[in-house]
Amino acid sequence: MKLSALPQALGFARAGGTPITATVAALLIAALTATACAPQTSGGQATTDEKSGTLRVWLFQEVNNKPKEQVVAQAVAAFEKNHPGAKAEVEYIPVETRAQRVKAAFNDPASAPDLIEYGNTDTAGYVKDGGLADISAEFTAWDDAKDTDPTAKQSVTVAGKVYGAPLFVGVRALYYRTDVFRELGLTAPRTQAELVTTAKKIRKAKPELYGIAVGGAYTYGAMPFVWAAGGELATAHGDTYKAAVNSEAARTGITTYTSLFGDDNCPAAKCAQMGGNATVTAFAAGKAGMAIGGDFSHAAVEAGAVKGKYAVVPLPGTAPGSIAPAFAGGNNIGVLRSTSHRTLAVDLLKSLTGKETQGRLFDAMGFLPTYTDVRASAAQRQPFVKPFIDTLGAGTRFVPASPGWGAIDASLVLPTMFQEVVSGRKDVKAAADDAAKKMDAAFAAAG
Repeated sequence: MKLSALPQALGFARAGGTPITATVAALLIAALTATACAPQTSGGQATTDEKSGTLRVWLFQEVNNKPKEQVVAQAVAAFEKNHPGAKAEVEYIPVETRAQRVKAAFNDPASAPDLIEYGNTDTAGYVKDGGLADISAEFTAWDDAKDTDPTAKQSVTVAGKVYGAPLFVGVRALYYRTDVFRELGLTAPRTQAELVTTAKKIRKAKPELYGIAVGGAYTYGAMPFVWAAGGELATAHGDTYKAAVNSEAARTGITTYTSLFGDDNCPAAKCAQMGGNATVTAFAAGKAGMAIGGDFSHAAVEAGAVKGKYAVVPLPGTAPGSIAPAFAGGNNIGVLRSTSHRTLAVDLLKSLTGKETQGRLFDAMGFLPTYTDVRASAAQRQPFVKPFIDTLGAGTRFVPASPGWGAIDASLVLPTMFQEVVSGRKDVKAAADDAAKKMDAAFAAAG
């Protein structure tokens, strides 16, 4: 989410063909810089609200970006039609470089865009950095927003204030090979204990396959095991959080997940370093009997070797027939505090995240809408989303709404914990205790 600053070229002015003095030139350059190159700001917030001009938008670049570009172009065209004299320029940026570019934009309003797409786990950190505008009043008054699902709204909310609009929500469920299950006489697992035994049966009967592809770096695939066991990542304590990943319940979930690493399912030497993309890729390539994948993984699986030979069910919980709480992933779009076009920026945000655009994004990209009514309509058009909608309906979870989470995620605290266990370097208690100490330090540093 971060564009590099646009270079500003300032030449020396001449009066009547004669060079002006260095002092006057310096004053002129300063004046030009203050008035022409950057919005007037006070503490990072613009003091003007221009009703015309060009707005700059940074959106994430997808693996197959063309369908997204086409949907966004329609939303931009609608905005420009309704706002004569206003234009929007969209740049698609790599997700991997977003942290550096967003930080640079927050620190340099002159080069910052007016709107950004951001991962929903980034909200609290970006708010603490002072980069996002509070749009609570506009969001509350917006008709579309009334149908936003609660978890999606939570992902743009910090301390009761709204700092953007959800763009899509993503959850994970259990993909499994129908041909393999039929051949081996297996049924979709109804508990996590059955999931483990089923995975090992597949591996034993077909050693060329992972029973279930899992990853030591797959944080969001592992979290449902912690939550299903009654554990938490952290608990709120006033304005901060305290790690709970080393509680007895959380350790039970960690034990279940890490039991899937080994020669009898997914060898640690190969699987300890795998993340979510790698596990889905293995399944799509026909190298695994099961995998935990998102609604957003559907296109990749359809394009793989298992097309027509798989099904999806919610990831089971600990009790028969229960659904494990899933992480409510997804992306949001926010308005930067530094924008000098606040009113226009909020209207463009509504066009980019409104019901019509989200419906088109689902059809084009498979992104699950954040509006309950639009999602229900999407499920009627595309039945493949039903297991994911059932998962959402069963209740989802979110990461701690603390700026400290960004540091925890970036420093790979939870992947390190899982990897220490599956490698045998530490037992579950020691690894979880160490992770909890690192998390508490991050929460304390975040204030």
